[in-house]
Amino acid sequence: MQKTEERIHVVDAPDIPGLTFRHFRGEVDYPAMVAVIQGSKDADGIERVDTVEEIARYYAHLQNCDPYRDMIFAEMNGKVIGYGRVWWAQEANGEKPYIYRLIGWVLPEWRGRGIGTAMLRWQEARLREIARSHAREYPRFYESWAADTEKSRARMFEREGYQPVTYTADMVRPHLEDIPDLPLPEGIEVRPVQPEHYRAIWEHDKEAFRDHWGYSEDELSYEQFIDFPPYQDPSLWRVAWHGDQIVGQVLSFIVPEENEAYGRKRGYTEAIAVRREYRRRGIASALIALSLRALKERGMEEAALGVHTENLTGAFQLYEKMGYRVVKLYTFYRKPFEV
Repeated sequence: MQKTEERIHVVDAPDIPGLTFRHFRGEVDYPAMVAVIQGSKDADGIERVDTVEEIARYYAHLQNCDPYRDMIFAEMNGKVIGYGRVWWAQEANGEKPYIYRLIGWVLPEWRGRGIGTAMLRWQEARLREIARSHAREYPRFYESWAADTEKSRARMFEREGYQPVTYTADMVRPHLEDIPDLPLPEGIEVRPVQPEHYRAIWEHDKEAFRDHWGYSEDELSYEQFIDFPPYQDPSLWRVAWHGDQIVGQVLSFIVPEENEAYGRKRGYTEAIAVRREYRRRGIASALIALSLRALKERGMEEAALGVHTENLTGAFQLYEKMGYRVVKLYTFYRKPFEV
């Protein structure tokens, strides 16, 4: 990571006395970043709990992103009121487009004044700089997303020429009663997860999601996988084997800080994946049922997951059948560009 001159000149910045923009300063910025996220979540209808430690852990594994060059901070009289980051990936499927992603937050009391739009346009300009070094024969798109409760963010994207391209959903099973008894197919068994299994599980995860929308080889490094805080309790995972090969998985976890903050007992059934040649045999539903029971045994009262609503494997319909219901939708936006 290479530090650069701190101050950023933003061409489209609104004329607000005291407003300035700058680059990332390093870990000293983590508390301000947490404060902006936490200060925005209620206005945006987003449930999350962030800490400085989690931010530090995540930023230790950034891919295709140099935060000292690829982040922008908005300050009012020296206090951070918003920030954004950009990074990129190349999809592995179809026309193998380059996807140039951007995210950002502005505290609610400073919205509606053009600050977020100015940051977005700076981010696009930075992404065009990055794109100059990439092969020109592939399509290029800016990409970002907004929850159905993030109205101002969605309006900004649409105003700036972004178009909806697909949707994901947060789903919740509101109780852990009536969990069906669904056996695994003959010859397939669940085994306790051991540390020596971690890399095989990560490789299975990447292989199983290879045909999903937007898949990129850079999505999840092994280091990110084993350092992801909720994944530190693999006793909740349910991994199915056929001989010496993993054929399916559900990597469940519990976030105690979230449950405490929102007064609930929720577990997550995530990273649900079945190897292609083993699909349509009831493995996913059997593993989900086993995972729901494991969460119930830990004292949880509901379960949640995230899913692409247009999943080619029929996952959305399967989760509905297993008792999950949509509680929030996310729209993914893209805008094509040329360097």
